[in-house]
Amino acid sequence: MDIEQNQAELIDNFVKQASAQKGTALGSVILEATSHPSLFAFSEILAVPTIAELEGTENSVYLKVLQLFAHGTWSDYKSNCSSLPQLVPDQVLKLKQLTVLTLAETNKVLPYDELMMELDVTNVRELEDFLINECMYAGIVRGKLDQLRRCFEIQFAAGRDLRPGQLGSMIQTLSNWLGTSDNLLVSIQEEIKWADTMSELDKKHRKEVEDRVEEVKKSLSVKQAEVEFRGLEDIYSEPGGVMDYEEDRSRPKRRRHPRS
Repeated sequence: MDIEQNQAELIDNFVKQASAQKGTALGSVILEATSHPSLFAFSEILAVPTIAELEGTENSVYLKVLQLFAHGTWSDYKSNCSSLPQLVPDQVLKLKQLTVLTLAETNKVLPYDELMMELDVTNVRELEDFLINECMYAGIVRGKLDQLRRCFEIQFAAGRDLRPGQLGSMIQTLSNWLGTSDNLLVSIQEEIKWADTMSELDKKHRKEVEDRVEEVKKSLSVKQAEVEFRGLEDIYSEPGGVMDYEEDRSRPKRRRHPRS
């Protein structure tokens, strides 16, 4: 089963559980969801009416925990841990995995020093083990560990839930991309049109050159024939030529007297 299908089934399961519970009972549902090793998206669970009803109640802390896993990072938890319940080890692991996904949204080359600081990791070996075993093996990222440059080169990273206000920014980014693509398409079409025009001009020029070459060949053939014909005329009209030879043949030959 691929990760997308698995996510969809898990989300559907937790949405049904959250819809059937209220108040304090939602705490166990949220704890299970945020601890699950294969679940990395929480916006659909956040949208469940019974979850939204926790806002402003004595159980609002459960809502804050779910919001943290939907949009936050490990650093966000450390900054607000006094107002949040202590996380269990599985939740800590999950939040650190999500932190890597957040960092990958803005930079495809993540320095080891930045990762160690964001994840509270003390050495490179521990960091690389985490990236390999908890991120790449989990299928949420693919990349290359560059020990020489001390960085993690991201090739793929799963997306996180959209943060409040992020949708508008994403729409604007996509609109800008679409505009750039349209301009590029127009430019390509103009280049194709120019290339077609130049090709036609080249064909026309080549045809004119070939026709001119044929004309020159024909002209040279005619001139050569004229030269050869004139040469023959000169031969037959020269003194001592054919006519003189015929006249010479008609003259009586002298007899030679025998030697005594």
